[in-house]
Amino acid sequence: MKRTYRVVVAKPGLDGHDRGAKTITRALRDHGFEVIYTGLHQTPEQIAETALQEDVDAVGLSLLSGAHLTLFPRVMAELRTRDLGDVLVFGGGVIPDGDARALREQGVAEIFGPGSSLKAIARWLETELDQREDDNASGA
Repeated sequence: MKRTYRVVVAKPGLDGHDRGAKTITRALRDHGFEVIYTGLHQTPEQIAETALQEDVDAVGLSLLSGAHLTLFPRVMAELRTRDLGDVLVFGGGVIPDGDARALREQGVAEIFGPGSSLKAIARWLETELDQREDDNASGA
């Protein structure tokens, strides 16, 4: 890792299942990220405000309620209103392939489904953020 990256892991909406979010939080922390877990039942506004206050590089959204096509874009819109449109957004949960494609088209960097390797997620995030760091350093 080029530096210690800061990541918010959040549970938007009324989804009360946080096992996956807690698992990815620990895995990213163990990989060397600084991780802020927001807890359950966060609004898009709360998530974006946390991202702003914590000066994060990425936001990971975990959702099992089925509201991903509504909540993910709302979080991204709230990030943009705070001039945080450059924050990397990724997600996880039970999200059908077609919905995952639609979310990627809307700017979500990646979607990880059940059974995704924690090491692979951490490596992917590190690679993405390192690439952004290189692009920023070169003025790209």
